Amino acid sequence: MSGGVDSSVTALLLKEQGYDVIGIFMKNWDDTDEFGVCTAEQDAEDVRRVCEQIDIPYYTVNFEKEYFDKVFSYFLDEYKSGRTPNPDVMCNREIKFGEFLQKALNLGADYVATGHYARVVEEDGVFKLLRGVDGNKDQTYFLNALNQQQLSKAMFPIGHLPKPEVRRIAEAAGLYTAKKKDSTGVCFIGERNFKEFLSQYLPAKSGIMVDIATGEIKGRHDGLMYYTLGQRQGLGIGGSGNGEPWFVADKDLEQNILYVVQGDKHPSLYSTGLIAANVNWIAGEGNVPNGPFNCTAKFRYRQPDQEVTLEWLEDGIVHVQFANQQKAITPGQAVVFYQGETCLGGGIIDKVEKIPYKVPAILHKK
Repeated sequence: MSGGVDSSVTALLLKEQGYDVIGIFMKNWDDTDEFGVCTAEQDAEDVRRVCEQIDIPYYTVNFEKEYFDKVFSYFLDEYKSGRTPNPDVMCNREIKFGEFLQKALNLGADYVATGHYARVVEEDGVFKLLRGVDGNKDQTYFLNALNQQQLSKAMFPIGHLPKPEVRRIAEAAGLYTAKKKDSTGVCFIGERNFKEFLSQYLPAKSGIMVDIATGEIKGRHDGLMYYTLGQRQGLGIGGSGNGEPWFVADKDLEQNILYVVQGDKHPSLYSTGLIAANVNWIAGEGNVPNGPFNCTAKFRYRQPDQEVTLEWLEDGIVHVQFANQQKAITPGQAVVFYQGETCLGGGIIDKVEKIPYKVPAILHKK
C-alpha cells in the first residue's frame, strides 16, 4: 500500500471479497527534504489510517538498500552513458515483484496485490498480462518485465475499473485517501527538481548546443544527461529562427555536443526501427514466435500503439521494424509489445535505426 487511493481501494475490495488481507507499506527511499519533511512518513500515516478504517493489520518494510543497488544504480549508470532510463519498469521487476514478493511469500502469503491498472488471466497454464480497462490509466507498459512466476502470484483488483469508479468507491467507503491526488515523478523518489536531484549524484559537464541542420552554435547545454531526444521544453533558445519550436535531435557524448533542430520535419528526429535488449517475453521463452512476428508496440507511456514487426536476433535481443517512421525514439526507454489487449512483454531500447542525414560542420561565430 502506497498511501494512495488506488492501493487503498485494492485492499478494501479484497477484504470485501473475503480475503485475509495484510497492508504493507514499502520504504524504498529516504526522501527527507531540505525542511526535514519526509513524504514517506506522511504516506505511511495514510496507510495506517486506511488499514484501521477497513480493519486489516499493516506493516512497514524497508528496501532502501535493495532499491539503491538494483534500481537507482542502474538509473545512474544509464544516465552516465547518455541514455534516458525508465526506473519504474525496473522497480516493478526487482522490488515490487522481486524483493517484496519474495518476502510476502516467505511470510506465508499466497498473492501480492497492487493498485496497478492491469489484469491477469490464466489460459492453458499460461498467465497473460492484459491492459487495464481504463485506457487512460493502463499501466501494463510499466509491468512488461514481469515473468510467469511473478504474474502467477500477482493480483490487480482494480484493473477492471475506470479511475472515477475507484474514486467513487473510496468516497462511498469514507476512505481517508479518497480525495488524495495521484503521485507523479520517479518511482519512489517522487516529485522534485529533477535537474537539481540528478546533479547530486552525477557531475554535469556543460557544452555547446548545435543546430543539426545548419551547424550553427545556438547556445550551451547544462549537461547531456538533462536532455531527452525529442524534448522541446527548457532549451532556452525559443523565439529564434523562424519561430517554430526547437527539439533535441541527438547527443554526441564524445564531443559533449547537444544537437537541436527547429521544427519537427528534419530526418534526425525520425527512425525506421530499433534494436531492443534484455527482452522479456511474458509467456515464456518456449512461446517466443519463430520468424518475423507482427504486433503493436509503445515506445513511451501513453503513446498510441504503433504497428511493428519483431525478429529475434539472439537471446534477449530483438530487431523491431516500424510500419511507419517514428519520432524521438529514445535509447534507455522501454519498448513494450502488444497483441490486442495482451501485453506480450518488452525490452530496453538499445540502438535506434535513424533515417540517414548529414551532420554539417560546426559554424563557430567570428
